[in-house]
Amino acid sequence: MVRLTSMSYLGIVVLLWSLAVAATMADNVKYKDPKQPVAARVKDLLGRMTVDEKIGQMVQIERLSATPDIVRRYFIGSLLSGGGSVPNPHATVADWINMVNDFQNGSLSTRLGIPMIYGIDAVHGHNNVINATIFPHNIGLGATRDTDLVKRIGAATAAEVRATGIPYAFAPCIAVCRDPRWGRCYESYSEDTKLVQNMTDVIQGLQGEIPKGARLGVPYVAGKDKVAACAKHFLADGGTTRGIDENNTVANQHELLSIHMPPYYDSVIKGVSTVMVSYSSWNGKRMHANRDLITGYLKDKLNFKGFVISDWEGIDRITSPPHSNYTYSVLASITAGIDMVMVPNNYIEFINDLKYLVKNKFIPMDRIDDAVSRILRVKFTMGLFENPIADFSKVNEVGSQPHRDIAREAVRKSLVLLKNGKQGSEPVLPLPKRASKVLVAGSHADNLGYQCGGWTIGWQGFSGNANTTGTTVLTGIKSAVDRNTEISYMENPNTDYIKSNNFSYAIVVVGEHPYTEMFGDSSNLTIADPGPNIIRTVCGNVKCVVVIISGRPVVVEPYLAMIDALVAAWLPGTEGQGVADVLFGDHEFSGKLSRTWFRSVDQLPMNVGDPHYDPLFPYGFGLTTKAVIERSTSGGMVKRPFVLGVLVWLFISLSLSQIL
Repeated sequence: MVRLTSMSYLGIVVLLWSLAVAATMADNVKYKDPKQPVAARVKDLLGRMTVDEKIGQMVQIERLSATPDIVRRYFIGSLLSGGGSVPNPHATVADWINMVNDFQNGSLSTRLGIPMIYGIDAVHGHNNVINATIFPHNIGLGATRDTDLVKRIGAATAAEVRATGIPYAFAPCIAVCRDPRWGRCYESYSEDTKLVQNMTDVIQGLQGEIPKGARLGVPYVAGKDKVAACAKHFLADGGTTRGIDENNTVANQHELLSIHMPPYYDSVIKGVSTVMVSYSSWNGKRMHANRDLITGYLKDKLNFKGFVISDWEGIDRITSPPHSNYTYSVLASITAGIDMVMVPNNYIEFINDLKYLVKNKFIPMDRIDDAVSRILRVKFTMGLFENPIADFSKVNEVGSQPHRDIAREAVRKSLVLLKNGKQGSEPVLPLPKRASKVLVAGSHADNLGYQCGGWTIGWQGFSGNANTTGTTVLTGIKSAVDRNTEISYMENPNTDYIKSNNFSYAIVVVGEHPYTEMFGDSSNLTIADPGPNIIRTVCGNVKCVVVIISGRPVVVEPYLAMIDALVAAWLPGTEGQGVADVLFGDHEFSGKLSRTWFRSVDQLPMNVGDPHYDPLFPYGFGLTTKAVIERSTSGGMVKRPFVLGVLVWLFISLSLSQIL
């Protein structure tokens, strides 16, 4: 009896030991070993995957269509938040982290434990998140010409995105916008290809700088405070006829490759992880079905080794009307070289169609393996297998003061001074901080939503000051002037009010209302009402500075003669204090137009170098000022003259002592 008990005990020990060894061996598989080369990990994992698991990796669905169980059951490779898609209307950073982790736990509970990658549009900061830092849109950053600045903006954006548990940003947009009538022109750095190429340095901020000697074309993400970036929208989205969103770009091959392709070449060299395909067409062929450009040029010629992702329901629009032959759309897009499809809702239909096409050999398994290998390469490279779950250690990064300081600097450097004084008169800018009474007018002077523009909190942006944290232009002005200067704000003052108040000068802030994508397409490019009337009324009765808040050049020539000073402020984001910094001379005007300012929309499209080039303000134009030495603080203290006086006194004293 004792012998049997001992043998039973020994058997249990051996069994437990065997199970432990088996578990250890399972844990030692190559794809789970971070010391193994990425290529070896990809090959090992791919060899273990079923067709269902592979197809699941190629699917990206919207969070509203997902649950952790759906992610687990269908092996979903990626989730996203569309514009304005948030955990709840007042979501905190912790809410974002918990949501992403819940979905991730669904992925990790699958047989192979492949983590999903969560993506979001972070196109001018982490713009879906309340209280995040909102930077100027790309058109303003193009006006800075400052590549170091955009790197720092990229790094700050990455830190805030990662702080919410998200490792993938659908940015940057590297479109070369050739017609400002396009509703996405503010997402473009410039009409000039070379400037857009330079600004792809933002990728190094988002992902980290690629190590010297690294293989060109291979995606690179430096660590847990960086994100996978996404160059978009491939190709020629900024060249559509009449600037109509998602329309057709008519161009010969030389024009396509010389104007629109070069920024992708730079992005690939800088290790961009993903490329998003454009809704638009080139000479009638939908980009989502263009194998020659996606596979032939991007993957084969440029040697891009990351993954190619569709736009939102982008494959649906291969057919007209959209989704009219979805099986064909799946076939055409995957054959063209798209690796991950932003479905984003009808994932079951997509999965079933793709499985049917693979099973019946319309799509070879080699194409599926290539797509999945690229997706896994990005996930392994960025350390997602080692760190799939987000923690709360970085929550204070969101909207942090250092990031807001960078944004304020970006605002200052993006402002373009178009006019400074009427002919024969003294320059108006910089404005004196000490004045008896100053009028601030216009619909955009005290509206945080207007100055942030589209892609802010909601897809189409917002109006007012309640939806996030920041500083309006009006608040910045009040903070900048001497404490004894009276600021009167009236959005749309009448002539009697202006004449009866004896204002020293006026600042008028007007422009466009927020818009995104096709909702911003415009055939007239006018300042939103009542802006033109405010300009006429105010500038007709008092010395005025007009600040334009817009995502592109707008019609200003009819009012130019009555305006004393004109400033293009673009869409500056949350840090409106940066506008006041330059208006009052704490910093100089240095921005240069990143795109041509037309006289009339009848001239469009018109870009630098065109034979009919006759702009109101040419590409690269921008007047400059010098920072004012004698600056008043909001408390009325004069700081610099005192310091300067002490330095002069010391210099004279030292000189006299040497003489004596």
